[in-house]
Amino acid sequence: MKVFNDRQEIQAAAGTRLGHSEWLEIAQDRIDLFADATGDRQWIHVDPERAADGPFGRTVAHGYLTLSMLPFLGAQVFAFAGDVARVNYGLNTVRFINPVREGDRVRDVVDLLTVEDIAKGQRATMRHTVEIKGVKKPACVAETVVLLMEGDSL
Repeated sequence: MKVFNDRQEIQAAAGTRLGHSEWLEIAQDRIDLFADATGDRQWIHVDPERAADGPFGRTVAHGYLTLSMLPFLGAQVFAFAGDVARVNYGLNTVRFINPVREGDRVRDVVDLLTVEDIAKGQRATMRHTVEIKGVKKPACVAETVVLLMEGDSL
């Protein structure tokens, strides 16, 4: 895991690959919990019998479930030390390229694209590529923007 200790280290890492997370299995119980939390109970996600005859051969994770895993998976790749508040600023792009089927194992590959100094700290843009073990095309590619603000700059 890459730990950034100060603004200079963060700036110096712009344009580099930070690494990748461990593989995580996406089991049906995780899919079901996400369906319950969001109210999206479409059969391709929650009905294994019907999904077996569907377009993907078994249930698939919601695209937004895959996206919601970025903080958990990303925390295995990098961290910001010290008194830094990390605030999600938004997403530039998100593409769901390949479905994550129940039982697939995924990991997050993180690239730090740019780092800009701003009045309250820094703005970092990262690309997260969620890979599926044994599958050539990734599940998701998302460009996230994070504000890094020190101490009382909130």
